[in-house]
Amino acid sequence: MSLSVTLRHRLGTLDLDVAFEAPGGVTALFGRSGAGKTSVVNAVAGLLQPDSGSIVLNGKSLLSQGGTSVPKHRRRIGYVFQDARLFPHLSVRGNLLYGARNDHGLQRVTDLLGIGDLLRRRPRALSGGEAQRVAIGRALLSEPELLIMDEPLAALDAARKAEILPYLERLRDEAGLPILFVSHSVEEVARLATTLVLMDRGRVVRTGPAADLLADPTLAPIFGPRMAGAVLPGRIAAQHDDGLTEIAVSGGRLFLPATAGAPGDPLRVRIAAQDVMLALDRPENVSALNILSATVTEVQPGQGPGVMVQLRAGDDLLLARITRRSADALGLRPGTPCFAVLKSVAVAQGAVGRG
Repeated sequence: MSLSVTLRHRLGTLDLDVAFEAPGGVTALFGRSGAGKTSVVNAVAGLLQPDSGSIVLNGKSLLSQGGTSVPKHRRRIGYVFQDARLFPHLSVRGNLLYGARNDHGLQRVTDLLGIGDLLRRRPRALSGGEAQRVAIGRALLSEPELLIMDEPLAALDAARKAEILPYLERLRDEAGLPILFVSHSVEEVARLATTLVLMDRGRVVRTGPAADLLADPTLAPIFGPRMAGAVLPGRIAAQHDDGLTEIAVSGGRLFLPATAGAPGDPLRVRIAAQDVMLALDRPENVSALNILSATVTEVQPGQGPGVMVQLRAGDDLLLARITRRSADALGLRPGTPCFAVLKSVAVAQGAVGRG
């Protein structure tokens, strides 16, 4: 499963000129409002006819350089918008099956999204998170070859986002189709994305594996210094009686607030750069439980008094945001051995997702 996109289009004062490859999994288009993200996915879906370009999905041309365009109703693309856009006169079951060839996949989709007990309800009786899950289910039951999700969590409050994110992780891991996910939320991208396409003012800045780009200190200005952070893959090692979950990562063990799961379950943990402290000697008699042996791989100056330090801990990359004064005092440079220190309570539950 793959998607290849090359587009050029004039949008008012914005010149859209993008090219990227999206393999299987979740490819997130990330950037500030006005970067052109929605225009890109609209062109892929056939809702926007670009001035020129090509779109190839699973080896089939949807748009050729010569201008031949497959009509949107023949592209086999499911689209989930910011708002659920459910039909108010239909039940949840009726909404789910609208556009479906039959109901053969209904049970699997309702189990996947946890909406089996909602089938008789009307949309007005649903919460925002439930309505979005129904909208996703409707898109899946149309048997698409690609699922587009344009800011699907933007209209939800924090509680509803926390409710729906685990279902999106299941969708990524179990649905078996590529997903093009538009977002300007670093937290959502860190939880869901396998591939990242960074956009700014109609251009692709960088594209690549999400874990690599999130841990790149040169990209911190795009994510925002306060939001920059790396994602570490790991597995649950143990659940402790004092409310902590022990997670094995390549560089050691992390103790985090209780996270649902059994020993062996894979997880991905986002650690914000601003929550990481550095020391040249292993700290003793400190309250922080998480201390990882690391090596500095890059020191990137930022605007103002801060620097972004990239570290390698085991096989994984970390980021630490510290002052330039501290970096100079510690003599940090590529190759410097050090210890990364992280408070357990610094990692919120929303920063820990399914691996």
